[in-house]
Amino acid sequence: MTTVAHRATLARSVRLLRAFRLEQSDPGYFYGLLASDTIAQVRSYAGLEGATVIDVGSGAGFFTTALRAAGARCVGVDCDAGEMAATGAPPPGSIQGSALELPFRSGSADVCFSSNVLEHVPEPWRMADEMVRVTRPGGVIYLSFTNWLSPWGGHETSPWHYLGGHWAARRYEQRYGKPPKNRFENGLYAVSISAALGWARAHADVEILDALPRYHPRWAKAVIRVPGLREVATWNLVLMLRRRSRFPTTEPGGSSRTATSAFRSSSPGRSPIR
Repeated sequence: MTTVAHRATLARSVRLLRAFRLEQSDPGYFYGLLASDTIAQVRSYAGLEGATVIDVGSGAGFFTTALRAAGARCVGVDCDAGEMAATGAPPPGSIQGSALELPFRSGSADVCFSSNVLEHVPEPWRMADEMVRVTRPGGVIYLSFTNWLSPWGGHETSPWHYLGGHWAARRYEQRYGKPPKNRFENGLYAVSISAALGWARAHADVEILDALPRYHPRWAKAVIRVPGLREVATWNLVLMLRRRSRFPTTEPGGSSRTATSAFRSSSPGRSPIR
């Protein structure tokens, strides 16, 4: 697969926005475009050729397939068999399992990846902790989610979620004669950018490489630094994290050990978000 540098331009943002309108009618096109863009984004922080990657909440496997095409040894994991088979058989080797208790040993992945899953689990920071656990010392975590107060925070019930998640779900059901797929507090949860940044800053095992609005031009990154405004204007947050080279870690069952690594940063020009 040809390596393409990621360029977060305004034209790229417009292209993704236009493609988003085809998510339901042509999911292959939309998710294929998004996956290609996302792989280029990940490559700005981590090498993928020959890397072991876990795709958390892999669904139908669009990102798993793209990561494999980029040279990674990628395995997808998802708790929902229906989602995994939504467009046909998932990629070979995909695993049905919970993001809250990932079926992988600690430190087994070079990259742990998750796109737009965090807001769909009832314990988002438990999932985030699990992603850190399965990543090796020096490895990279890519964690992206749609924040609740963004214009698309209520998913198909948007923008009425601003008047309350339960009310928005009832309105949707009255209008369309069926409940929304993403029902508030039953498959869709209110996750904020401030909570995500707070979790990452407080986590002893990770270093923040970057925090940025996923679909925006690079020059719009500054919005992340403005409390309040960032919750509405960001739309979707990407956290790029590195698991620290030396740290105590908790194995399943509660026992602790110390891990070390001689990993050196491949992106010396990037600064942690403060």
